[in-house]
Amino acid sequence: MTSSVLAAGEIQRTTLPNGVRIVTESMRHVRSVAVGIWIGAGSRREQPQENGLCHFIEHMLFKGTTTRSAEDIARSVDSIGGNLDAFTAKELVSFNTKVLDNHLPQAFDVLSDLVLHPMFRPADIEKEKGVILEELKMDQDNPEYLVHEIFTSNFWMGHPLGKPILGTKDSVSRFSRGMIDAYYGQHYVPTNMFITAAGNLTHERLVDLARERFEALPPSQDGGTDPAPVTHARIAIRNKKFLEQVHVCLGVPSYPLSHEDRFTCYVLNTLLGGGMSSRLFQNIRERQGLAYAVFSELSPYRDTGCLSVYAGTSVKSAPKVVQSILTEFRRLKQELVEEEELQRAKDYMKGSLMLSLESTTSRMANLARQEMYFARFFTLDQLLDSVGRVTAQDIQRIARSFFDPKQIALTVLGRLDGLRIRREDLVC
Repeated sequence: MTSSVLAAGEIQRTTLPNGVRIVTESMRHVRSVAVGIWIGAGSRREQPQENGLCHFIEHMLFKGTTTRSAEDIARSVDSIGGNLDAFTAKELVSFNTKVLDNHLPQAFDVLSDLVLHPMFRPADIEKEKGVILEELKMDQDNPEYLVHEIFTSNFWMGHPLGKPILGTKDSVSRFSRGMIDAYYGQHYVPTNMFITAAGNLTHERLVDLARERFEALPPSQDGGTDPAPVTHARIAIRNKKFLEQVHVCLGVPSYPLSHEDRFTCYVLNTLLGGGMSSRLFQNIRERQGLAYAVFSELSPYRDTGCLSVYAGTSVKSAPKVVQSILTEFRRLKQELVEEEELQRAKDYMKGSLMLSLESTTSRMANLARQEMYFARFFTLDQLLDSVGRVTAQDIQRIARSFFDPKQIALTVLGRLDGLRIRREDLVC
């Protein structure tokens, strides 16, 4: 077992002999503890026939263990005033809980039990298929979600990153006990598991709890792999009746999560569409009144990324909204950002970062992200300093790299009445 102390002694890391990692951050001024068990295999580790299986297994783990029923799991955490949650992303799965510090042993016992000892009963599998199919229907009725899914499927076409996390009606309907056992056995292994916690706790105590429950797992490597993705600059125009708005998603390739220019990318995104004072919000909503919702967002992964812009507007205004987005791309390429605007974006980012790390849950998740993508830990001061060092020249440099008309992908969804947008319309 190896241990290390990092970040001025507040963050500590231990690796059990079988490969399970434990990372903690002590926050003595709070009374809560947030703890998460993370699996480093999200939906991008699925084969085509497995699409949605990772998310399905996340649901199934709450259906009961060898010692607890689904109701027992829920009551165990409710009875101590805590919460229990889980989510599946493209590159990881999280099972997490937040409780008062004195309830950590009980909460960790429940959390580890559901991850390590699921039952996967055939009757539960069939019932959960129905639940997931209803979730799929719900998302299909959400046009903002749907336009992003269509965009993603085209942007990373042919790669698991382009597949929906929930899967499809056909793929979910085909799931079997054998498929579930095989995927769980391949990916829920010690070298692919790590535990993070933040709050009023001691590292030694959590390591003891983890050793009691995880040390018996035999050492095993996650044998799954997936190829590096290739992006596609496709234009998809989808007609969907009964929608009142046209939904636009426009994006370009960006940096992986651990890229050395990631902070420049974050500041660029903030300037472009990351808040109420951003260029897109002020130009498209406030000055022109063309949209209620308009924003940009980053989707970075371990080996790729996407910077996208979303807007909901009328069919009449859609071409003007697209041209307004392209105008902002062009301005960022051609003109240096003024110092006052750049500083405002940095201050917005710094404030958001500091506020986001005030809770034990956000600190716990931040430890997981840094463990998974960096295998090292950055202090808040280091993060703020990295934001502060971004220059106007840095912004222009990556804008010129990102906003190439040949790389721009576009998805438009709505009652389109003959609306067409061509490649030659995407000049910036």
